[in-house]
Amino acid sequence: MNTLPTVRAAFLAEPQKGEQPWLVEGLWMREAVGIIGGEPKCGKSFLALDLAVAVAAGKPCLRRFPARQTGPVLLYAAEDAAPIVRQRLEGIAHAAGADFSTLDIHVITVPTLRLDRNEHCQALRATVAQLRPVLLVLDPFVRLHAIDENAAGEVAPLLGFLRSLQRDHHAAVALVHHARKGAGHERGGQALRGSSELHAWGDSNLYLRRLGQNLYLSLEHRAAPSVDRLQLALCATPPTLALAVVEKDTVEPAQEASAQQRLEQILAQAATPLTQRQLREAARLRASNVSDALADLVATGRVTRSADGYRINSS
Repeated sequence: MNTLPTVRAAFLAEPQKGEQPWLVEGLWMREAVGIIGGEPKCGKSFLALDLAVAVAAGKPCLRRFPARQTGPVLLYAAEDAAPIVRQRLEGIAHAAGADFSTLDIHVITVPTLRLDRNEHCQALRATVAQLRPVLLVLDPFVRLHAIDENAAGEVAPLLGFLRSLQRDHHAAVALVHHARKGAGHERGGQALRGSSELHAWGDSNLYLRRLGQNLYLSLEHRAAPSVDRLQLALCATPPTLALAVVEKDTVEPAQEASAQQRLEQILAQAATPLTQRQLREAARLRASNVSDALADLVATGRVTRSADGYRINSS
C-alpha cells in the first residue's frame, strides 16, 4: 500500500516576508471561506456587497476596515433583480468614495446556479478560473441547492466544492446564509440554519443580529481574535444606502436578556400559569434552554410549578 507523503514541520514552506494575512483587515482573512449569517432582514446582503466593493475598489469596508488585498470580485445574487443589485452597489460605492463605473465586480446573470448539480459546479469553476477573482460572493446558500440543509452528509460535499475553489484558485469565498428565526439569543454560529458543518467550515464568519431596534455585527475568525457586538446602522442619504459602524460614544450599550430573565418577564405578565411549551413559544427559545432556565428558576424560588404549569412567585 502506498504511504502518504510527509514533511518535517521545520521544512514546511515559510510565510513570505511582509505577507498580509488579511483580505480586509479585521473582517475577512485572505483566501478565507466563511459565512455571512443572520436572521432575515438583518442586512446580510448589504454587508456582502460592502465587502465586495471594498475588495474591488481598495476602500475600507463599512468605512472602518481597510482592504489589504484588492482585485476582481465575482458575485451571484440569487434573490435580487439586476436593477436592485446595481442600485445597491452604486449606493455603497458612493458611500465608499469609489468610482462605480470602474468597479471590478463581475455579476453572474444566470437565473439558477445549483451547487448540487455537477454541470453548474463545472461552469462556476471555469468562470472562477477565467476571471481569477480575489473574492467570490454567493448570496444566499438556500438558493444554491435542493438538498436537506440539516443533513451533514448532503451539506459537506457542497462546502467541499467551495473549499476546492478557494484552494485551487486562491480566492476567498463568502457565503450568505440565514440564521434560524428566533435564534437571536444564541451565538452566531450556533444560530445558523441547518447542519453544524456550515459553522465549522468557515475561516472567517460574520454574524448580524438585531437587539431591539439596534443592529450588531460579530466577527469570528479561525486564526485571529474575534470581536462581538459591533453596532451598525443602515445609512440612507441618497444616492448612498449603505451600512456603517456606529461610534461607541454615540450609543448606549444594549443588554440581551438571559433565558431566565425572558421567562420571568413572560410569567410576570401572564394571568394564568403557563406550560413549558407555551413558554417556549412565547420566548422563542429552544426546549432545552427553557427546561434548564425553568429548573434554575424553580430551584431558586422565583418560579412555582404546579399541575397547571409555571407561575411567577409573587412573594
